[in-house]
Amino acid sequence: MLVKVHACGICGSDIVEWYRLPRAPLVQGHEIGAEVVSLGKGVERFKAGDRVFIPPKIPCGECRYCRNGHYPQCTGISERLPGGFAEYILVPAVFVEKGTYLLPGNVTYEQSTFIEPLACAVRAQRLAGAGRDKTVLVLGCGMSGLLHVKLAVAEGCRVFAVDVNPVKLEIAARLGAEAINGGDGVHDRLVAENGCKADIVILASSAGQAVSEAWQCVEKGGVVVLFAVPGPDENVVVPVNDFWTKEITILTSYYCGPPDITEAMELIRTGKITVDDLITHRLPLAEIVRGFELVSDGRESIKVIIKP
Repeated sequence: MLVKVHACGICGSDIVEWYRLPRAPLVQGHEIGAEVVSLGKGVERFKAGDRVFIPPKIPCGECRYCRNGHYPQCTGISERLPGGFAEYILVPAVFVEKGTYLLPGNVTYEQSTFIEPLACAVRAQRLAGAGRDKTVLVLGCGMSGLLHVKLAVAEGCRVFAVDVNPVKLEIAARLGAEAINGGDGVHDRLVAENGCKADIVILASSAGQAVSEAWQCVEKGGVVVLFAVPGPDENVVVPVNDFWTKEITILTSYYCGPPDITEAMELIRTGKITVDDLITHRLPLAEIVRGFELVSDGRESIKVIIKP
């Protein structure tokens, strides 16, 4: 199936050297909103003109990992979607069969670039047990961190957000979080305002300081979610003995699965989660270098969308 890419977001993982270099050379881009242009023989689920979202990889749904809900670890399908920083993509047959979603009529191509990152946040917060009456601390207010803020607020949590960038903190506050500057003694501020530490700490920053704050700010019986991680050459010291007596859970959440994608699409379709307010830049494919620079710098951008 040939699709025309109308929008593709630049993800934080696209700019992380240690993450992308082992797979090079490659065309990047996995937050895609596209239009079906032409179909191979036997394709009946779609027609030319259909508006679709296609994730970068899909699970088989049958292996032991999929059966246990660990869709990101699926070993049944190794094929990946060709990168979305292109005008057209030839979608592999297995993606046509198992990994292409029709966009709801009121979801735009630009909004569809949020489906995959929001689905990742949905999965992480579900695994962490986020919900009403829980206190959630989000460390890092980049695009993913702000999606976590939006989702936790929508689920009725009391949300605190931490960053060193005052502009991003202001945005987090506007979204319903209580903002704490990363240089102001996060633990003390959190306890002073909340009366205790956080039930759930979401690490949405790879900075070493953020990791230390995650350990300090989780309440007894709480959960630390490693949503972003430092590079593989950086050593992370975990206070195991302290966490053992306090029954702290360290949870990793990497990528998402079909149920999370379906939920993310519904959250956007219904307007329970709005995303347009996170878009700061729209650039043509010819200016993708500038887009990568904006995301790498991080001071002036949140969501950068490439429109091939």
